[in-house]
Amino acid sequence: MPQKKKLSGLSDKEARYRLHLDGPNTLPDADRRNALRILRDVLSEPMFLMLLATAGIYLLLGDKLEGCVMMLMNAISVGLVVVQERRSEKVLESLRRLSQPTARVIREGKPATLPSGQIVYGDILALDEGNHIVADAILLDSHALYVDESMLTGESVPVQKQLGDPVYSGCLIVRGHAQAEVIATGIRSRLGQIGKAVTIARTEPTPMQRATGHAVRHMAIAGIALSILAGALYAVLRQDWLGGSLAGLSLAMALMPEEFPMVLTVFMAMGAWRLSRVGVLTRRSAAIETLGATTALCVDKTGTLTENRMTVARLWCDGITQDTTQPHEASFIRLAEYAALASRPTSFDPMDRAAHELAQRAGIVLRPHWRLLREYELNPSLLAMSQVWSRQEDCFTVAAKGAPEAVIDLCHLPPETADFVLAGVRQLADEGLRVLGVAEAFTNELTDNQHDFSFRFVGLIGFHDPLRIDVAPAVEECRQAGIRVIMITGDYANTAQVIARAAGLDANRVLAGKELETLSATELQKAIKDVRVFARVQPEQKLKLVEALQGSGEIVAMTGDGVNDAPALKAAHIGVAMGQHGSDVAREAAALVLLKDDFGSLVAAVRMGRRIHDNLLKAMSYIISIHVPIAGLALLPILTGWPMLLLPVEIVFLELVIDPVCATVFEAENAEPGLMKRPPHSPSEPLFNRRLVLMALGRGVLLLLTIGIYYGVTLQQTGEEAARSLTFSALVIANLMLVLSVRAKHRPLWAGITRPLIVIIFLTFALLGAALTVPIFREIFRFSLVPPDLMAQAAAVGAGPILLLELFKRRPKQTKTPTPPRRI
Repeated sequence: MPQKKKLSGLSDKEARYRLHLDGPNTLPDADRRNALRILRDVLSEPMFLMLLATAGIYLLLGDKLEGCVMMLMNAISVGLVVVQERRSEKVLESLRRLSQPTARVIREGKPATLPSGQIVYGDILALDEGNHIVADAILLDSHALYVDESMLTGESVPVQKQLGDPVYSGCLIVRGHAQAEVIATGIRSRLGQIGKAVTIARTEPTPMQRATGHAVRHMAIAGIALSILAGALYAVLRQDWLGGSLAGLSLAMALMPEEFPMVLTVFMAMGAWRLSRVGVLTRRSAAIETLGATTALCVDKTGTLTENRMTVARLWCDGITQDTTQPHEASFIRLAEYAALASRPTSFDPMDRAAHELAQRAGIVLRPHWRLLREYELNPSLLAMSQVWSRQEDCFTVAAKGAPEAVIDLCHLPPETADFVLAGVRQLADEGLRVLGVAEAFTNELTDNQHDFSFRFVGLIGFHDPLRIDVAPAVEECRQAGIRVIMITGDYANTAQVIARAAGLDANRVLAGKELETLSATELQKAIKDVRVFARVQPEQKLKLVEALQGSGEIVAMTGDGVNDAPALKAAHIGVAMGQHGSDVAREAAALVLLKDDFGSLVAAVRMGRRIHDNLLKAMSYIISIHVPIAGLALLPILTGWPMLLLPVEIVFLELVIDPVCATVFEAENAEPGLMKRPPHSPSEPLFNRRLVLMALGRGVLLLLTIGIYYGVTLQQTGEEAARSLTFSALVIANLMLVLSVRAKHRPLWAGITRPLIVIIFLTFALLGAALTVPIFREIFRFSLVPPDLMAQAAAVGAGPILLLELFKRRPKQTKTPTPPRRI
């Protein structure tokens, strides 16, 4: 088989040395937040300023101990927030490293795919259409290569590149392919010298974050206004302006909803990290919010449902088929040879590699004096490619392979012969094989059009690509979750049907690309209601499918890997790019990237999206619920004339529990039973929906009434400090019980308790015990030592309302066979 001289590239040892010498092939990122920047942001928060003002008032009142303690607790509170923010930032940094673009290189004579940061001077890059160039390089060969250099020059017209021309890091290959030797990496590249860093991980606010920020601003304004009014009322009625300021600040701290934006930030960062653990990279945080609402998964067959591990399983020549264990007849050996001649010598494409493996098994002798002269690229108007090999001067061999219809067209076969070949195609497709046609031509003159050659049809090759073993269970899981799985492929309908049935999809009706093109938008919306398989679909037609599904009310996740898939990926609610075999253009257009290119990862991402959404609602519900009794108990003494129950130090104590509960416990909560056996939630449903708010307020009001009454009663029966000790203890117990109840939406309180929750409970009881028993802490909190029987009474008061609500908690109905909301 003719083959040009093969480039071996660097050895692994030499590459490691150069990486150590020159450093990684990366550019500095100015957007990353270090600990000092996070600290500066935290110190500008209203809560910190209020805590600072509170400490100042204590010092003015002469309470130096309380003032110093408030400063200390302020520092602890700030430290916890900085640690949590830094944790989120580290997650984003790890995702940035994970989301580095990859590059295809030749190392030690073998193709390899590496993160762009590991590319070094002297590496041999394989450049393909749709990918970015990751380092400055010199072209060693070029096949119709056009490069978009607008990032560097501002010129939008692609530039054609020839052998020996330089190509630059950050530029996009819009057509053709080539090999190039790296001459500069990182800050030594042209892109690095002009200081344009490309940001990989995007952290723009999501719609939910914007909506929550808007709500928090309004709540904060209302809370501050109420606090000023209450503080003034306290000062006028008791003739104590410093005490009134302290009471007003206490109420403002109780009302301040600072947890909401923190929770969203943490959930988005940790959600992206958890998705990466199941093989899905998040490029846009808004996708995390939408995942749980997905109703339709549109997926490619090759590489997503199947393993993209191509092997040639059947050969077809003149109506005779043969397996490929050992091609022995001359016609089959010739077919194997020309299939390899039509495939790139050094290729990452699975079918090209399978064709070369077939040629080796057939014992085809390499002909080193042949060299690859020219390549005719596959394009949408002609789904076939040809390679021209020079045997000797003015004598060329042309090998072509592609879609059987395209190869039949190249060969200008008469209708009866074409029908005979297509019958062979159907025979192979019925076995679930992907079928390509192969043709040969001989010429003395090269032209610009493949059609100008006198091709002769050689035969058909059938590729076997096994179904992934986890696909059928994942499809069944989607069926139970009310999610339609729609397979889109460029293969024949027969091939698609075999694979679809093996995956568990309804393949009784298949809609072909030609038929799809004739349907109007309205007609297509009607047709797709019962169609799960689309065959012979061109990449450009995916956009039409996405728009039709969206028009019928579906929330669509669409997979894609090529340049032409980008419009559909952008249009879909969730664009999903292939990370292993996808183009950079597809990855940039997508919201998610499948690192393993398999369907199981996509379903796992949907499952994780539902879990994140559930836990986010739980956290929001908890925040609303717990702020009602805290704010109410801060306001109640002002209105009744009772002694202040919640002083600033008590509120800070509660915040030290509430913040990690919101950011850690609820985020780490396990999925509810039956998570994937219920319909998707509506994406139009607001985060603070009526049912959630009313239930949260109801829980909070119940706690407020119970503990407020208990405070009034204990004030009559004991002294002020004893009443404060007992009532505060009841509130702390009620808070922990509320956490247990909200996190277990459809489960008993004790079910599935996580390690973070155990830690929080232990630390809360340890701190409460210290505040109640250690003399210096009792003085700071203005508590008194109370007998165990009264403490048991306080614990019962705190736990009672939640235990009462537990009696009315809904339990999911257990059924042996859940009724699916949609038919797959």
